[in-house]
Amino acid sequence: MASKKVLGRGLGAFFPDYDDQSSEEAEKKRKEAEGTDNVYIDPQKRVNVVLRVPVQNIRPNPHQPRREFNKARLDELADSIKNHGLIQPITVRYIGEKRFELISGERRLRASKLAGLDELPAYVREVNDEEIISFALIENIQREDLNPIEIALGYQRLIDEVGYSQAEVAKKVGKDRSTIANMLRLLNLPAYLQAALRDQKISMGHARALINIDREEDQKKIFNDIIEKGYSVRQTEQVVRSIGEEKEKSSSKRKASKKEADEHAPMFKEISSRLRRTLSTKVNIKPKKNGGEIRIEFYSDEELERLLELFDSIS
Repeated sequence: MASKKVLGRGLGAFFPDYDDQSSEEAEKKRKEAEGTDNVYIDPQKRVNVVLRVPVQNIRPNPHQPRREFNKARLDELADSIKNHGLIQPITVRYIGEKRFELISGERRLRASKLAGLDELPAYVREVNDEEIISFALIENIQREDLNPIEIALGYQRLIDEVGYSQAEVAKKVGKDRSTIANMLRLLNLPAYLQAALRDQKISMGHARALINIDREEDQKKIFNDIIEKGYSVRQTEQVVRSIGEEKEKSSSKRKASKKEADEHAPMFKEISSRLRRTLSTKVNIKPKKNGGEIRIEFYSDEELERLLELFDSIS
């Protein structure tokens, strides 16, 4: 008999000695209904197919990028699974001894456990230890149900652990490179702002505006205003812009003062030299915005007396 592809079959189709009563019963019913014999598939070819895998044989993915799972949404999904079953298979890889490691679908796995399912449909992929990191991160990121900080951490892990460049990350997840760069910038925010973004106390628009604030005390003040006064993204951007304009004005004033001082430097240098010759001691002239100061140094009480006598003679 010609072999045919097995979809949604129990592990007995891959491992004839697998002790799985429910799978055997399901297979028996299927054969009775279809009038077909069991089709054995070599374990070496157990990839790119869907199996029904016992929940207890699936271990969590250590590279899972998600850190937060909303309990209410998990309960809703669990109720749906109770009523309709798990429609979309999870993705796993075979790790030997009839055990599997989750690649993606942890939310579905958790909800299925809550629903009391004993086994799940699982799509089996063949990946190595390095590839499973990128598969787990990319497949989760593409689902777009991660919060912004989880996504940014996922991108950073692809760079740090897999060795991708920002351009390669962008290509893998189907985003512009600028989008990847802007998401990575979120990781430069202080921890409390990252937590606020993760907990949806502020939006991505707020976060992008706050990134442009250099001083952390200014960031904290604006953040408090967002929370207490309900600043919109536009209001936040206006405040950030005003701080930037004030900073630019201060910088311009400092540059103008320095430029003026530089222009008068030769004159001040000449006057300092004349006073040093007249007073026979070190003299410095320090210009200010309006006027300036002359500093005359002395190194002993006798020298101070000499300078006082000199000033008295001038007057």
